[in-house]
Amino acid sequence: MESKKPTSADNQQERSRQYICGYVVGLVDGEGSFHIAFPKRDDLSAGISVMPEFHLSQHRDSRQVLELVQNLFGCGYIKENHPRSSDKTLVYIIRSREDLLLKIIPFFETYSLKTKKQKDFQIFAQIVRLIHQGQHQNNRGLIKIINLVYRMNQSGQRRIRKKESLITALKSSETIRRTRLNKARKT
Repeated sequence: MESKKPTSADNQQERSRQYICGYVVGLVDGEGSFHIAFPKRDDLSAGISVMPEFHLSQHRDSRQVLELVQNLFGCGYIKENHPRSSDKTLVYIIRSREDLLLKIIPFFETYSLKTKKQKDFQIFAQIVRLIHQGQHQNNRGLIKIINLVYRMNQSGQRRIRKKESLITALKSSETIRRTRLNKARKT
């Protein structure tokens, strides 16, 4: 009869994984961010898209740290943070909604962040799930997402565009869209 007890090697492998996961949590607590961008998109009726992103930065001399995280998650890419400046940091980025939903969110739900970034992560996870449900494809859902985004990362203090201007733009684009639809129906 074969024993189902874990071997010493299995225990060591599990401890090693726990160590790496804890290391990544600490790294993200210090140098990571969960971010939602709203790039302008003239081809969309709302005029904006919703782009969730996970970022982790390190000095370029520590590229191997970003590569360790990239290997752990098995996705994303590493690039210079500000290629045209004297900034010497690299950034690891994950933008794939599928990777965020299936890899990043489950990881940080299992291995919780220890700083105020935990709250940002929870809102980020909620937004990614709303996007997965298609909520970003209508104005009501977009407004809900915008309101959530502006509760993240110090209530959006460092954002270029103010929450009110995004919502106003959405409402005006909806008015324009409805006017065009009504004109098309009348002809």
